[in-house]
Amino acid sequence: MILRELKKYPLQLTFALVALTITATITSLALPSALKLIIDRGFGGVSQEVGRWFRYLLLLVFVLGIGTAVRFYFVSWLGERVVADIRRKVQANLMRLSPSFFEHNSPKEISSRMVSDTAIVEQVVGTTVSIALRNLVMAVLGTAYLFWLAPSLAVYLFLAIPLVIVPIVLFASRLRAISRTSQDRVADVGAMVTEVLSAMKVVQAFNQQNREQERFGSAVEGAFDIARRRIMIRAIMTSVLTILVFGAITILLWRGAVMVTEGLITGGTIGAFVFAAMIVAAAFGALTEVFGDLLRGAGAASRLNELMLERPDIAVPARPERLPEPARGSLSFRNVTFRYPTRPDLPAISDFSLEIEPGETVALVGPSGAGKSTIFQLAERFYDPQAGTIRVDGVPLTALDPADLRERFALVPQDGVLFSANARDNLRYGNWDAGDEEIWNAARAAHADEFLRLLPEGLDTFLGENGTRLSGGQQQRLAIARAILRDAPILLLDEATSALDAQAERLVQDALDELMRDRTTLVIAHRLATVRAADRIVVMEDGRIVEQGSHDRLASAGGLYERLARLQFDMQSAS
Repeated sequence: MILRELKKYPLQLTFALVALTITATITSLALPSALKLIIDRGFGGVSQEVGRWFRYLLLLVFVLGIGTAVRFYFVSWLGERVVADIRRKVQANLMRLSPSFFEHNSPKEISSRMVSDTAIVEQVVGTTVSIALRNLVMAVLGTAYLFWLAPSLAVYLFLAIPLVIVPIVLFASRLRAISRTSQDRVADVGAMVTEVLSAMKVVQAFNQQNREQERFGSAVEGAFDIARRRIMIRAIMTSVLTILVFGAITILLWRGAVMVTEGLITGGTIGAFVFAAMIVAAAFGALTEVFGDLLRGAGAASRLNELMLERPDIAVPARPERLPEPARGSLSFRNVTFRYPTRPDLPAISDFSLEIEPGETVALVGPSGAGKSTIFQLAERFYDPQAGTIRVDGVPLTALDPADLRERFALVPQDGVLFSANARDNLRYGNWDAGDEEIWNAARAAHADEFLRLLPEGLDTFLGENGTRLSGGQQQRLAIARAILRDAPILLLDEATSALDAQAERLVQDALDELMRDRTTLVIAHRLATVRAADRIVVMEDGRIVEQGSHDRLASAGGLYERLARLQFDMQSAS
């Protein structure tokens, strides 16, 4: 995945690789050669000769400095760019996935992946890979240079290389597995932080701070234990390799010193050999240090790639049909049976049939768990039923592009659902191309214009996370204004007034009456007083329709609706 993204930027990649190669070559070949020339030809010669070789050395240092800067810039640029592209791709794919995916995968854990795993990938691409490649080049070139300088000495080094490679192979698989586990535990910690902080009022209201702190502490300690094991493996690997590498270098230098005393090589040769051998040893040492980081990066990239490769359950047909124009707003359910993926043995909807005519207002009522909200989710094709067909304006949902289908719906959810943005952007979420005049008209129709004009910066006022700077009634009226801007032929109202006080409910209900005019409307309501005026009331229980008709007829039919109505109205009278 990382390599695929890097290939998109061949120019920057070329600059980075060229600069890396130049700096590695200067470090492993040119500097030791310059040192050899200084010792063999400069020392003991005339002062001008010494200056010549030192000027050569200064030139190499200057080129090395410029090359290092170029390498750092382009490698860091690639790291930032690749991570930005990966984040965008993962997010874009997440936007395509069906709700069933998020039933199996916690959004908080996914969010943690997007933060922690991409940070690791950024470090690996922007730093670790560069260090690894540079040291690999220096190790290879340095080793070749050592063979050229003193083959008999370099043979000992060549024989020692397998001693370095074998521990890397032995430790690699174990370190990779534990690195992946470590990332999972860190993601769990991040998910827990998000969960607790987003529910802080509930935590404090029930005085559960200590319990949450203990739970968080356990998660942190679990992550630490995994990290400690990873660190221990890396420490042992580093220790073993350091002993092997520097032990071999020490033996080589010992043998080289003997050869100088015997006149077999010059002082400059042994000086260059020592310098190059230290570079090679340091390069191999650095490779062992970054090897664990490379494995962590591979694990992080693997986790991100999993998100990128996920495919939505609800796919666009190869040749999607077009909805008729102009829109009529009819909605049909015929013998629909549906089970949620997480509850395959429990039908949420069983043999459900309902025909909703254009412009009709139909209320869905019934006890919790009856399947009312499931009808909404099936209508917008967030799920496909296991049996039966659903049609909008006569076209089966499975034949449509889901995006085209959802253009026919406007939703007012139970809790408003506002975003961390200003009022204007929250309102035009229903129609992003709407101008200020359309926005104010929608706000006026939703009885929201008065409080919006009192905001410090009007439509440009930031509403806080989830719209927390507004009251519940204000949030709900903004959600209604957003649905008005949507101007869709079918309206879905999910308990739009359930959490409001009497005054706010009256204002919201007036706004809903305006919104429902000339639209097909499907209403979910627990408070039966809000659906008396519906054209038809459909009573659901255990995923089936058990009654339907007008309020007056159902209230006197002696069925489930009458029992629910009597219970609610008796409670209201008692209060």
